Amino acid sequence: MLESVPNFSELSVRDKDALIVRLFAVVEDLQARLTLLEAENQTLLAENQKLRCEVKELRGKLAKNSQNSSKPPSSDGLKKPKPKSLRKPSGKKSGGQKGHTGARLERIETPDHTIIHPVSNCQDCGHSLKQVPVAGHRSRQVIDLPPLKLEVIEHQVEHKVCPDCGCENEAAFPAEAKTSVQYGSRIKSLVVYLNQYQLVPYERTVQLVEDLFSRTISQGTLYTWNKACFQQLASAEERIRQAILASEVVHFDETGLRAEGKLHWLHAAGTEQLTFYGLHARRGTEAMRDLGILEHYTGTAVHDHWKSYFTFSCDHSLCNAHHLRELTYLAEQDKQAWAKSMIALLLEAKTASESMPENCLAANSSELASILLRYDGLIEEGLAQNIPPPEERLKKKKRGRPKQTKAKNLLDRLRDFKENVLAFVTHPLIPFDNNQGERDIRMAKLKQKISGCFRGPDGGIIFARLRGYVSTLRKNNLHILEGIQSAFEKTPILPAFITAAE
Repeated sequence: MLESVPNFSELSVRDKDALIVRLFAVVEDLQARLTLLEAENQTLLAENQKLRCEVKELRGKLAKNSQNSSKPPSSDGLKKPKPKSLRKPSGKKSGGQKGHTGARLERIETPDHTIIHPVSNCQDCGHSLKQVPVAGHRSRQVIDLPPLKLEVIEHQVEHKVCPDCGCENEAAFPAEAKTSVQYGSRIKSLVVYLNQYQLVPYERTVQLVEDLFSRTISQGTLYTWNKACFQQLASAEERIRQAILASEVVHFDETGLRAEGKLHWLHAAGTEQLTFYGLHARRGTEAMRDLGILEHYTGTAVHDHWKSYFTFSCDHSLCNAHHLRELTYLAEQDKQAWAKSMIALLLEAKTASESMPENCLAANSSELASILLRYDGLIEEGLAQNIPPPEERLKKKKRGRPKQTKAKNLLDRLRDFKENVLAFVTHPLIPFDNNQGERDIRMAKLKQKISGCFRGPDGGIIFARLRGYVSTLRKNNLHILEGIQSAFEKTPILPAFITAAE
């Protein structure tokens, strides 16, 4: 190489040595720069891979909505996704169907008031008809509210002196007349009903009473009535709790509520006929034990995959609505074919079990065997598609398990909790999803959106007990206002099957 340098052979030995030293320095410098560039290249490749993962994760978060994840519909914002329902179209036109009897206002046989509109003069010739006998009537009815005002009932007790011994005797006041002036149970029930069931905030409830009845009550008075109703419902809540413990299948769920400026958790346990709520500062096992249901329950608990539920020894069934949403995300966002096939299989299993007279498949049926075989095959297909690369498998974290993809986490759950996922197929009372549990906590979220957090230490606890009671009445088609009034009268009404069981 040196011979190719112009006039190299004509250089002196000293110049040749100096040139060689300079060339070696250039080579070393180039090697050092190459090493540096290779290190920078590796760093940039690692950063690029990390950024790709972050972009994928962020795009995944942006792609999530209430239909492909556990996000609530309220988080969808203005760009709501197109509705996707599991229900198949019936093919019928909207509105009343042929043969539908319809409904309308019916006449009342015994109206409260009757107003006669007389005929004074003939509309043709003007002759007076005041002395003419009435030939008949036609009538129309108007259904309306009477003038709204509070009724005042004064209780007077007799005072008598015995003529024989001179003893002074006085009759006893009824229980509802404890002081010289007080409100009765009906107005208390109405105000508590508006505040606790219709979710009208304290200030607006007080304003409503003033507008309707021209009476002013304070927010403190309303709180006192809520607390009094809460205290009277203690025994009713316990009877509802015992009825839930005796139920074969119970739905469980929990949601966050703000109380005293801190995050608390409203735990719900319910069936189609019963509802129990409990507010606790914790979400997990400690709260579930303190509320006193799961620890003593021996039936089947339907819930999402919150791990705290599995610390209890009852049977468990997982909500497949959650699974369908996660599978939808993997099928649409990650283009994983097995996820789409699993959605079809779960829906097919749901249809097959519901079509049977017993609402479930027999344990030895060929349909069940086919569903289980295809289920296992799809899990294997998904696991094969989501094998982490070798470098990811070799990475070691200081603590905990290596991070997995959402697809791998879902596959592990569907594989390890197969019996809990498919419990609805072989049990006649276990539903496909936990929609009952989610419906039970929906009003609590609405309450918080309307009124914000519970400021005092007792507001959330009062709401939980009263809401559980009125929800139970609602599920059994019992009159809620009458139920609240019965609580103030210390005889809270309950569904007949609870009282019959006792």
